[in-house]
Amino acid sequence: QVYLVESGGGSVQAGGSLRLSCAAPRAILSTFTETMAWYRQALGKERELVASIFYGGRTNYIDSVKGRFTISKDNRKRTMYLQMNNLKAEDTGVYYCNHHSQSGHDSWGQGTQVTVSA
Repeated sequence: QVYLVESGGGSVQAGGSLRLSCAAPRAILSTFTETMAWYRQALGKERELVASIFYGGRTNYIDSVKGRFTISKDNRKRTMYLQMNNLKAEDTGVYYCNHHSQSGHDSWGQGTQVTVSA
């Protein structure tokens, strides 16, 4: 189990920006460089994968956020980020940080609320 702590959520108007952070303060480097991702869950909907970052830095995004969101990691700080620009009302939801180990185990953060008003 990897201990994950999220921060950075909040309320913004459409077109605004937010940066989410996910810290893994107890992770060793080899663990932190495994696959990590951001998921989100809107009210009444299933949790969906938003963006992933793999070992070596390759990234992947769902189509609806391409060109607006950027996932990144700072290995020295053991922190993953999600920079969200040009936010839309449909981006509203609880955002969760995820770590997926090579053995297939998933760890989750507590979630942080993002609310975008039209």
